[in-house]
Amino acid sequence: MSRTIDFIFDFASPNGYFALHGLKGVAERSGASVNLIPCLLGGIFKATGNQAPMIAFGGVKGKLDYEMLEIRRFIARHGLTAFRMNPNFPVNSLTAMRGLCAVEPGPEFDVYVSAVSAGFWERGLAMGDAAVLSSVLHEAGLDGEAILARAQTDAVKAILAANTEAAVARGVFGVPTFFVGDEMFFGKERLDQLETLLSAT
Repeated sequence: MSRTIDFIFDFASPNGYFALHGLKGVAERSGASVNLIPCLLGGIFKATGNQAPMIAFGGVKGKLDYEMLEIRRFIARHGLTAFRMNPNFPVNSLTAMRGLCAVEPGPEFDVYVSAVSAGFWERGLAMGDAAVLSSVLHEAGLDGEAILARAQTDAVKAILAANTEAAVARGVFGVPTFFVGDEMFFGKERLDQLETLLSAT
């Protein structure tokens, strides 16, 4: 069985942020590698007819309260005390996701993910603003202007679109989604199931 976890990711999802951090421990304990695949959550929703939980379950009595309880439990379990709900939510992540596609896998990619996810879900910044995003990248030691310039090229835009289309073709309907080979897991609550599968091989 594959020892690689394909991680379908978009900064726009707070659950994507939680999974990003929770997945680190899973990978370390199981000896698996993580292949983070930038996708556009809005594109996934449009293609599948899905909606954000706040909209989909807004009229269900008690459902959103339970969602918040699960979030508090996850934060406590993983020590994610820096998390804060972004006051600008929902935040348009298109430029941030294109920017990630403009960065080659490696140290800069990891720095980008860390800095931008913190901007979205720890610092509460208006990350849909290109100037704010560029400033966050510069603070992290990256060339924000150069990255965002590449993000506007047709080649990079095509990468994000193709990633999103490929994810939908695999059965993805939301973020975070994980694959180990053909086995699919959806949601931060499935990290234990993911780790169980990896540990059994």
